[in-house]
Amino acid sequence: MKRQRLTREQSKDQTRLRLLDAAQAIFMKKGFVAASVEDIAAAAGYTRGAFYSNFRGKNELFLELLRRDHEAMQGGLQAIFASAASREEMEARVLRYYSTLHCENKCFLLWAEAKLLAVRDGRFRIRFNAFMHEKLEQLGAYIREFSARVGTPMLMTPETLAIGLMGLCDGVQFFYTIDPQNVPTELAEKVLAGFFARVVFGRDA
Repeated sequence: MKRQRLTREQSKDQTRLRLLDAAQAIFMKKGFVAASVEDIAAAAGYTRGAFYSNFRGKNELFLELLRRDHEAMQGGLQAIFASAASREEMEARVLRYYSTLHCENKCFLLWAEAKLLAVRDGRFRIRFNAFMHEKLEQLGAYIREFSARVGTPMLMTPETLAIGLMGLCDGVQFFYTIDPQNVPTELAEKVLAGFFARVVFGRDA
């Protein structure tokens, strides 16, 4: 069978995707600062020119990686709300999603790198903070929708809960990543599930 030739737009999308995948693997292994444009282009099988045809620099590519991961996580939450379910079913789904996020989020190191870069690079910080505000607003909207659907009263504002949930999940994943012997999966899930059940559901874990 004759191989179908890609359109110019399809070829550009494929190049961009390969560069993103290569960059994610390299950033996870070497870190953002140590990785070079040449490293990323070579790993993807392209030239430096191909990189700059798709991204203005590493910072722009980095933000795109974070956005891609964020959209994947949002897809997981949207799937929970997409299907009609009883209060018990929805609570179980949300709790399972949140309490296992620490071991399923493969891009945790990227977010840690981004936070360090935002502290040190004022220009990156502006764009990163705008992105984080968007994440918090979306998470707050999900919390508000969840409360409305199942009738769970909120002990704090959705915005406050969003910051607390995001901060706790990041902290637990940090401990789980660097010290899995003392903070194993079972303990991490217990901490996250306990906080979520108490503060969001208003009941004991």
